[in-house]
Order: sequence, then structure tokens, then C-alpha cells
Amino acid sequence: MAASSTAARAEEITRPGTGTVCTLRCVLSPYRRVLTVPGAWQFSLAGFFGRLPIAMVSLGIVLLISTERGSYGLAGTVASAYLLANAGFAIVAGRLVDRYGQHRVLPPLVLVFALGLALMMWSVEADWPPVLIHVFAAVAGASMPQVGACVRARWSHVLDDPRSVQTAYAFESVVDEALFVTGPTAVTFLATAWHPVAGLVVALVCGLTGSLWLATQRATEPPDRRQRAAATGAGGREPMPWAAAVPLVVVCAALGAVFGATEVVTVAFAEEQGAKALAGPLLGVWALGSLAAGVVSGAITWRSGPEVRVRWGVLALGVTLVPLAFVGSLWVMGVFLLLGGMAIAPTLIATLATTEHTVPKSRLTEGMAILHTGMGVGIAPGAALAGIVVDSYGASPAYAVPAAAGLLGAAAAWLTRRGTTTPPSAEPVAPGNRAVEQ
Repeated sequence: MAASSTAARAEEITRPGTGTVCTLRCVLSPYRRVLTVPGAWQFSLAGFFGRLPIAMVSLGIVLLISTERGSYGLAGTVASAYLLANAGFAIVAGRLVDRYGQHRVLPPLVLVFALGLALMMWSVEADWPPVLIHVFAAVAGASMPQVGACVRARWSHVLDDPRSVQTAYAFESVVDEALFVTGPTAVTFLATAWHPVAGLVVALVCGLTGSLWLATQRATEPPDRRQRAAATGAGGREPMPWAAAVPLVVVCAALGAVFGATEVVTVAFAEEQGAKALAGPLLGVWALGSLAAGVVSGAITWRSGPEVRVRWGVLALGVTLVPLAFVGSLWVMGVFLLLGGMAIAPTLIATLATTEHTVPKSRLTEGMAILHTGMGVGIAPGAALAGIVVDSYGASPAYAVPAAAGLLGAAAAWLTRRGTTTPPSAEPVAPGNRAVEQ
């Protein structure tokens, strides 16, 4: 069935005179199919706005504090406090959502997030002690809703076909990359052309609006744990498959260190080149490479299992980061970041596909939050260490931090024992067909 589907696609793509059009149609048709599910585009759009703080707040903190206080070290530690608190509370938030439902949990969380972020901005502008800045940043990070996990849980709920679920996850990864194309550019422009707090204010408003809008969409909301228990007659929580989850968490921690360090160092690199306002576009180019690769990845019928793609993806990311320490041009840096970004989305898609196949439905939001925690645990020290290296040695040498993190993550992925994650046979092989019979 998979072979015939692949052959049909190849025949359509190579049809004389229509190759380009058919290729585009073949790539986009899986996405069009999942977005026509009732309510799908609405909760995905709400998720886009609700997730904008992910792409804007940590960079906005770096821009605000480096401008107002003149220290990348302080900026890195405050951003780390925000990200580490967010990662630390993600599992708790995921459990609350799985137990009580998104409509009950999202509104109070996002209101506390908005208050904490507002107080953090006020404390920087009012020249309050650094300890208070860290505390307010941590409050904002801890209470930021796990909107991405909630949206992906909705996709898993409204779609029955595993291949369609993978396509939907790929689409959300593309949305994530669209966030990181628009978010850093927007927050940098607002912070440099208008006011240092402007980008953070926009992030606050978007996060508040998107999360509340998502919470009101009850028709596509997955049932909470009590509803599942009433429907199935089963009580208690299903066990978490830690043998599969822990290796993925380690890889996510390495990826997080790459993301956090690269963000801080790229801002410093752009400033050293006399063009701090180009930091956002440079990071946007990095995300653009990921976005393009994510679009293609979601339309491909993969032969290899997701754990194999994770190994190769992390290795490719680490290798492409090595030359950045030797680049002295903004244009050349953009080219290397574009190439490196192409490894991000396919790796994350494979990680989420593995999680969706191995984690019980009743704990899916929590399972994805666990991966988010691993990534946050990596982002925080990555950003902090990169800030320290920038202050001591400059931006270019500091690119060694994300490169080392990427290569360490690749080593961890390749040393992971085979069989701890979903085998290749469990991967969906063609649209409309289940690859595994339960």
C-alpha cells in the first residue's frame, strides 16, 4: 500500500509539463486535508497567537535588559529564570490540563502570566533590584500556558488516522517556525525602533488573547481524565513509558541549549557588527530554514522510524553550528543559519511523532510537557553560559556553546539503546492507512 502510494506520487510529480504544479499540490494536499476538519483551523490559529510569547519573550528580555542595564550576563540569567521556571512548571500544567480540561486551566494560567510579565517589565524600567526582576520573570515563565501541547492534543483528538496526526504535527511545527520567523523580527523591530518594552507588550497581548480564545473552543477540546474514565470505565492514571521518554528528554535538553545559546549570541554578534536591529532577522532566517524543511517533512512518507530521524537530525544541527565561530559577516552568518535551521523542524516532528505513539492518550499533554521541560532545562543554562562567554570573550567565540551542545545531543541520540522508542513499523506509511494494528 505504501509502495503504490509512493509510486503514484512519483508518477504525478514527473508528468510532463506539470511537474512544478503537481509537486506543490502533492506537498500541500495533506495539510489541506487536516485543516478541513471542523474546528481545526480555528484552534490552530488561536494556538498561533497563544504561542507568540515563546518566540518573543526571551529575546525581548535580552533586548530590554541589555539596553536598559547594559549587561548581557544579567539579560541571560533573567531569560534563563523565565525559561527554567516555564520548563519546571510545564509538567504540572500538563497534568492539570489532562485532569481538568483546557477550558478550566488555561484562563487562570494566562492571567498570572500576563501579570508576572508586566511586573518584570516595570521592575526593569523602575530600576528595581535584580532579584525582583528574576522573581517576576520566573512567575511569568511558570504560568505561561502550554498552548503548543494543548493544540497538538486537540489534533490527536479530532484525527483518527496516524498519518494525518503526523501531518498535523508537522503543520504545527511549521507554525512554530513561522512564529520564530515573525516573532524575533517583530520584537527586535519594536524594541529598537520604538521602545525596549514594546515587543514584550505585544507578546503579552497576543499570548493572553490566543490562550483565552483557545479555551473557549469546547467542541474540539479533548476529554479530561474524569470524562475518559467515565467513558471507558477505567480508573487511575495509565503508566508513563519512561524508557521511551527519558532519552527524548535528554535530546530535547541538548536542543534547548542550542536554541537558548544561539539566540543570545546572535544578538551580541549583530551588535558587534554594528547592526543590532538585524539580530531578529538573522534568527528569523534560522527559523525560515526550519520552516521550509518542516513543510517538506510533513508531506513525505518516511521509511525510517522517528528515532532514526532524531539521531540524524541532531547530528546535522550540531555539525552546521561548528563554522559559526569563524564567521565575521552578517550575510555569511545568515547563510549558515539558514542551512542549520533545516535540521530543526524535521527533528522536532520526529520527536513529537514518537511521543504521540508511545504516551497514553490520557497523559498526552503531560507527555509533551515533559519534552518541553527537557528543552527548557537546556535553554536556561545554554542562554546563561552563552551570555557569560559573550561578556568575557565576545560573540564569535561564544558560538562554540551551541555547537558543543548540538554535538553532545547527537552523541546522546546515537548512544541511545535501540528499542527504547517506537519501532519503525509503528510509523504511518501512507495517508488513510494505519501502520500498526493495535
